[in-house]
Amino acid sequence: MNLRKLFLTFGLAAAAMTMNAQSTFDVKLYNGRPPYNNGDPNDTAKVRVFLPTEKEATGRAVIICPGGAYETLSMDKEGYDWGEFFQNHGIAAIVLKYRMPHGEPEVPVSDAEQAMKLVRMNATSWRINRNDVGIMGFSAGGHLAATIATRSQGEAKPNFQILFYPVISMLEGYGHDRSRLNFLGKNPGKRDEKKYSADMNVSRVTPRAFIALSDDDDSVPPANGVNFYTELYRNDVRGSLHVYPGGGHGWGSKIGFRYHEEMMMDLKAWLKSF
Repeated sequence: MNLRKLFLTFGLAAAAMTMNAQSTFDVKLYNGRPPYNNGDPNDTAKVRVFLPTEKEATGRAVIICPGGAYETLSMDKEGYDWGEFFQNHGIAAIVLKYRMPHGEPEVPVSDAEQAMKLVRMNATSWRINRNDVGIMGFSAGGHLAATIATRSQGEAKPNFQILFYPVISMLEGYGHDRSRLNFLGKNPGKRDEKKYSADMNVSRVTPRAFIALSDDDDSVPPANGVNFYTELYRNDVRGSLHVYPGGGHGWGSKIGFRYHEEMMMDLKAWLKSF
């Protein structure tokens, strides 16, 4: 084999490997100073991108917001584990490490909106359909996802939402006290309570939703997810609500969750429905 043919063979092999290789990498969310300030200069925002192989890529993408009561983040079982799951099913996953609010709600909201814009900005190179970008969240991350789904506009607005045992309401006594305190601060006004209660901001243009929770959740009242579904129904927005008989709160990707198999089947079926 002559040298030219050798280089050509290696070039074709490298191209084939690139097409058939999954790709995972981290990206800073901001190049310069981020908008809004939570008072912690060491708290930075970034995303970890999980891209499927070019052959398996469906063009769909989902931004994942882990939970943690707006004071910490469950990055593995509510983040990276799901990134690998979607990646293996041909869906690009972007796991968001958002900044904690410390009473400044626009801090994590701006991070989630920037993540949405980042995905659409890189849609071509990441082989993503810019009109099929969703957002997923768990617990307080579910509140962040639902807030983006109900309030954000333009490039920051998702096409669908996936909520696991979500905090929905910011009204005192209805949602999750610790999440509310960390998100809104000690003495929030009624206006902000309503502004960030996702069930109060559903409209006919709110994107479709998959909602999963446990009936025995004693951390975030199940009524949060149920009320959100009810508002979707009232506004003719397609929703799929799954209330499992047990499991408590925070099961994330755990196979030990009693209804893990059923939940995965429900989610896969919903994702195939549109």
